[in-house]
Amino acid sequence: MTDDWTSGPRRFGTRRAVLAGMAALPLMMAAAGPVAAEGPPTAEINTTGLAVTDDTVTVGILHSVTGTMAISETGSVQAEKLAIDQINASGGVLGRKIEFIQEDGASDWPTFAEKAKKLLVQDKVAAVFGCWTSASRKAVLPVFEQYNGMLYYPTFYEGLEESPNVIYTGQEATQQIIAGIDWVAKTKGAKTFYLLGSDYIWPRTSNKIARKHIEKLGLEVVGEEYYPLGHTQFNSVINKIKLKKPDVIYAIVVGGSNVAFYKQLKAAGIDMTKESPLLLTISVTEDEILGIGGENIVGAYASMKYFQSLDNDNNKAFVEAFKAMWGKDIVIGDVTQAAYLGPWLWKAAVEKAGSFDIDKIKVASPGIELTTAPEGYVRIHENHHLWSKTRIGRAKTDGQYELIYETKDLMEPNPFPEGYQ
Repeated sequence: MTDDWTSGPRRFGTRRAVLAGMAALPLMMAAAGPVAAEGPPTAEINTTGLAVTDDTVTVGILHSVTGTMAISETGSVQAEKLAIDQINASGGVLGRKIEFIQEDGASDWPTFAEKAKKLLVQDKVAAVFGCWTSASRKAVLPVFEQYNGMLYYPTFYEGLEESPNVIYTGQEATQQIIAGIDWVAKTKGAKTFYLLGSDYIWPRTSNKIARKHIEKLGLEVVGEEYYPLGHTQFNSVINKIKLKKPDVIYAIVVGGSNVAFYKQLKAAGIDMTKESPLLLTISVTEDEILGIGGENIVGAYASMKYFQSLDNDNNKAFVEAFKAMWGKDIVIGDVTQAAYLGPWLWKAAVEKAGSFDIDKIKVASPGIELTTAPEGYVRIHENHHLWSKTRIGRAKTDGQYELIYETKDLMEPNPFPEGYQ
């Protein structure tokens, strides 16, 4: 792309962007409902001084586009811009076109908090779509609650949180961690696990939950290690894993570290296609595989709710539009898809509330549904998380996942599972 879409208020207007937005437009319009050609008076729908005019509404995008997390977060930025483009092509929100201000969290948690405050206090944005790591979410949460902003957070995470100022469009622990371990224990007969993660809130808390569930099943954790974000030397822990011979390497390495980890696993002679040991990750999506290389992770399993390879009409339209906007070689991962849902869920809540006011959106959000989400039908629970399915995929050499398993029904989100806190 030649356009610079990295900062400042921006309204999509390029011919290519509009065409890309139109590709999936009929599906998503059906989900959110028709938009009136002319919106209601601004004074009626914006009583708290947000950045809303008679013909525009400004939102924020807050992700890392630099630093170690950029490999994971770039897809979220792209998805949110695609959704905004499509919404604008359909007539906007309450008759207003969406403009956005993008800020870079730069893979630094204090920077996320600083930029969140700027977006809410200085720019007075009507919503923010952003964050990836739990550390960044924890850093901005007090800001959103103090200044009464609304954050749409797209990443699968450890749960143990519920805020009226956040809509969690990714899955929490019961929908990913516990369900994934149940699958590998039942289907693969796994009995021993080696837990590995990056050193911050999400991997540590996720592995705490994983350990409790593994032991609850009568199984065993034979090792547990953590490494700083950006770490690239994994040969020592790989040697430990080879000595312990676990049935499962349970990997929650994030960001750029994934590239080094999986290449070093392969170099050490661990062939994941042989499943001895089997590798199960909850952190590597197609976005990360683009950097890792499919040949370095082939055979690994992932517990997610979305894979680009899902075979349904909603997803086909989404993938087509995404590639039309961002290039035919682009890939789409779990968090990218969840990020795409954010603007659509916000639009639906605003139109249900008949207002951009944050307090009214909070009340309107539970029960909002999208029948046309790329992952399938989703609905916002009263706890501001989404009902969604658990899926298991296996990595192929082409960088995509083959769908191996999915739950029959949607799983109710439960961010505070009893016995796991």
